[in-house]
Amino acid sequence: MINVCDIQVMKPMLAQHGFHFSKAKGQNFLISSWVPEQIALDSGVDENTGVLEIGPGIGPLTQQLCLRAGKVCAVEVDNRLKPILAQTVGEFENLEIIWDDVLKLDVPALVREKFPGLRPAACANLPYYITSPILTALLEAECFDQVTVMVQKEVAQRIAARPGTGDYSAFTVFCQYYAEPELLFDVPAHCFMPQPKVTSAVITLRVRKERPWNVEDQNIFFRTVRASFAMRRKKLSNGLASGFPQLGKDGAAEVIAACGFDENVRGETLGIPEFAKLSNEIARRLK
Repeated sequence: MINVCDIQVMKPMLAQHGFHFSKAKGQNFLISSWVPEQIALDSGVDENTGVLEIGPGIGPLTQQLCLRAGKVCAVEVDNRLKPILAQTVGEFENLEIIWDDVLKLDVPALVREKFPGLRPAACANLPYYITSPILTALLEAECFDQVTVMVQKEVAQRIAARPGTGDYSAFTVFCQYYAEPELLFDVPAHCFMPQPKVTSAVITLRVRKERPWNVEDQNIFFRTVRASFAMRRKKLSNGLASGFPQLGKDGAAEVIAACGFDENVRGETLGIPEFAKLSNEIARRLK
């Protein structure tokens, strides 16, 4: 197996194929072999697992996943990597590469087709510029047991944040609605070529089997969450009145009172149970 993280191996291989890094695609390749090994280990992948990998690049994480998983299905958008991946991961019989944009695929249908009888998981070193759309797609697919990704550290901290903290956001609530996040480890910039300007972090999201909040209307729930964070450091009633014009300021205040919250409460201090309570009250009033 080629050590693709060895810079003395990587540079000549990329030069041989005339490959140049694409800033537009957010390409930063790992040059520290401990990182993909640790990601694969912490992802909980074994021979009973089918793994969807997003953006294999030149294959360092792909190799480690293939050594452990029952099957790996890697989705890569950059066709220039075809001859390189043939060289670095072509030996693995449990690997299938799909040359496409994952955001254009029907992920649940893909998982059903590729991983029959296997426990589905997702794993990726995500480009910074497209982290949120891909994580959103993976969680909304509702077909994985676990999603383990390397992202910008500040994004990982946002995903795992608690109510009332500076990192807590609407995206936090979205991710934690679907899954329980755990920060695993940081990855310094010097572990990549070219070096990014920020530190990365690996986070795993264990998808919830049950959501104990009795949300009556999921669309109104997420609309409530977005409205609640739209005006940070202002009263929740302002955000709700703006997000739900039908309510108006008086109606928003009535919703907050009906839920038993203080009239001066701010949205960024609330957790998922509180947002569920608010959205259910709003849903009843909008019927």
